Amino acid sequence: MLIGGDKPWPRYGLLLTCTTASVAVQGAVPPGAAQQVVVNLLLGAALILAFQIARARPFVVTFAYVWAAAGAVVALLSATGDMLGDGESRLMSLTLVALGPPALVVGLLRSLRASGRIGIEAVTGVLALYMLLGMLFAFLYGALDNLGGAPFFTNGTPATVSNCTYFSFTTLTTVGYGDLTARTDLGHTLAVFEALIGQIYLVTVVSLIVSNLGRARPNRS
Repeated sequence: MLIGGDKPWPRYGLLLTCTTASVAVQGAVPPGAAQQVVVNLLLGAALILAFQIARARPFVVTFAYVWAAAGAVVALLSATGDMLGDGESRLMSLTLVALGPPALVVGLLRSLRASGRIGIEAVTGVLALYMLLGMLFAFLYGALDNLGGAPFFTNGTPATVSNCTYFSFTTLTTVGYGDLTARTDLGHTLAVFEALIGQIYLVTVVSLIVSNLGRARPNRS
């Protein structure tokens, strides 16, 4: 089963919709069972779409379906029982997000090579990739807080899903409000790398794609 049909554009649009909705749910919906399950369902759908965009082999796409289902199960078990904690749920969400960007990059390169021009699907793809990067760091911060044995933020600020998402995207966009601060040297280092990635990505990849929108690739004879 293909999400979005056989054409590439619906899949890119659905991928951006899933990633945006996931960020919105993490930031606006109160923590709880519903939030965890919905977020992992959206992340699972994004993972499947990324592998379909990459035109991965059928068994790889099947793996994406299985891993997406596992993500929903882990979130449900973490939210409704004592079998799994919040740290394990964040770690599972992290893996769902981490597998998407490499597949999406492969899909974007294949699409550009096949079409010979930069279309709207490329813009949508690089924006979805940007959202995935922000969530990747957010879940990493949350997993470190829950599994690392020490609070991630200073002044006892809880590393809720909302706080981690907020801190991650303010760091990725280099806004840096300063109301949330990493406590450890590892946290500081990760925040530095995220800020560098976010700034370099915007001024190179996104600007290059947008400025060349609609242009055909030069023919080489």
